[in-house]
Amino acid sequence: TDPTIPSGVLATWDSKADKWTVVRRNQFTEVTGPGGIEGNAHPEKEPIWSIGWDHRSLILMMLDGGEWHAFRLPKASHCYDGAHGWNTEWPRIREIGEGDDWLMTMHGMFWHFPRGFSTGHTAGISPRSTYLKVVGDFCRWGDYVVLGCDDTAKSEFLNKSKLKGPILGPGQSQSNLRLVKPARLDQFGPSLGRGAVWEHDKVKAGEWSDPYLFSGFARRGLHLAHTAKTTVTFAFETDAGDGQWKKLREVAVPAGESSWVAFGPEDKGAWIRLKADHDLSDVMAVFQYSANDSRTSESDPMFAGLATVGGKDFMGGVVRARGDNKRSLALASTTMSEGSATSSGYYELNAKLELQKVDDPAAETYTRKAAVVPPGVITADAASVLVVDDHGRRWRLPKTDAAYDKQGPVPLRVDREVSTERDLFNAHGTFYELPADNAGGFAKVRPVSSHHLQLHDYCSYRGLLIMTGVAADAPKSNAHVIRSDDGKAAVWAGAIDDLWSLGKAVGHGGPWADTVVVQDTPSDAYLMMGYDKKSITLSQQSTGTVKFTVQVDLTGMGDWATYKTFDVKPGATVEESFPAGYQAYWLRVVAHKTCTATAQLRYE
Repeated sequence: TDPTIPSGVLATWDSKADKWTVVRRNQFTEVTGPGGIEGNAHPEKEPIWSIGWDHRSLILMMLDGGEWHAFRLPKASHCYDGAHGWNTEWPRIREIGEGDDWLMTMHGMFWHFPRGFSTGHTAGISPRSTYLKVVGDFCRWGDYVVLGCDDTAKSEFLNKSKLKGPILGPGQSQSNLRLVKPARLDQFGPSLGRGAVWEHDKVKAGEWSDPYLFSGFARRGLHLAHTAKTTVTFAFETDAGDGQWKKLREVAVPAGESSWVAFGPEDKGAWIRLKADHDLSDVMAVFQYSANDSRTSESDPMFAGLATVGGKDFMGGVVRARGDNKRSLALASTTMSEGSATSSGYYELNAKLELQKVDDPAAETYTRKAAVVPPGVITADAASVLVVDDHGRRWRLPKTDAAYDKQGPVPLRVDREVSTERDLFNAHGTFYELPADNAGGFAKVRPVSSHHLQLHDYCSYRGLLIMTGVAADAPKSNAHVIRSDDGKAAVWAGAIDDLWSLGKAVGHGGPWADTVVVQDTPSDAYLMMGYDKKSITLSQQSTGTVKFTVQVDLTGMGDWATYKTFDVKPGATVEESFPAGYQAYWLRVVAHKTCTATAQLRYE
């Protein structure tokens, strides 16, 4: 349950020794080389690569010329972080028919991986896009790349929570293939990369960190923090991929403070490393990378016909993949008309994607119980959306459309596992990727897209994402909307990674809205990770100026550092835009005087 525990191993054996030699005590997946699945043609000359991870970042190990070399790369997703080892079967490095440009999948990211990656030739690894599927393997087939996916596990690997309520898992494990044109690999979600070279580590003066990926992202920055009682100077070097390290800059971080280091387009290199000029007992060096998110608030036409929030006439219902090798999807349909909800019967979706009514009251009753949508698992107040997880921790999320504040005729699904070991979380008009509790849980949640939909339920079925909440007047031209033979029920069918096309993740809210706050007491944590343009406004009502300290969580694990302290006069509003590319997991605010305060953020 603790992702920081060292687990797994990369080890070698030379066929002569009486035991294996441990290279690194971490979880690793692929072991391959330029010969791919057939093995290296010249093993005495060609390198071997192995990709793995720890709680800090991805780890790429290379055996070349009899020597092991370590490199670190950022993570897009934390859903693979569980220390149980179940995730070590999935990621791959493999050719896909594009010459020396190979494909690597790791921690929710498609990567370019150069076939010639070797000592002195380490440039060329770069992100393509992020994804929500679990891609177990892939290969080229004709004009397509075929993704072999690990979609739905009946057991859900103990991934339960009160946010899901008493819902049962799918009746049967199931998976499917997905065929995409190679160019599509660059068009899923915008690239997001976070990872550390040091995370509460001991570091000796002058000792270089592992090389960390420095190329491929439009926006790059680094959080530095330490516990030394003196100013510490950190030196940076970059390597263009030829093994020649060159000085980049130095950054001094005073005692008790942290520093955000922004890298611009003039800062070039394939890899970056750093060292400190003091021995340090507890140091943080956390990189935050992201792409320029060019999405708008407009949804792709594939979502036309889904009910919008506040709409009164739509077809909903709860859904669940059936077991006992029936291989169909159960829909206990509910019709919403003029704000009232009525049952419209029981339906089944078959392999031909035909939605047919079935006269089976017992099956309908069972489906409604097995796929019940729990009411009231999250709340929305004047400040933002409040989530209290199974550990009693309080988290706040942005709001979007005010129409979500009103209770509709039926409770809407908030949380469900739709891809193995990760949930799809839907709150106040934003979809999020939520890792299982053993991989960090809510602390490592990230936004996917924002929308204005009134979705009743969603689940996975035969590799598809099924959603209910189809408008009564949905256009019949949309092939993603599947109607029943009697026209009284409907579902939407697509791929989970279609959700990136719903619209850019945006929102507004914060920890306080005319809230009585107590001196020096931190607010609830408010999500910051994964949003693009960010700004904050602060105001207060008291008899004098109040100092507000804005703090950010560098890792999602409660590693709070000061962003900035603001002086706010009574009745005045202070506004601050965060630097382009600035990222942290969570934000909170501390008022240094008891007062009535507002702290609100806008993500655009």
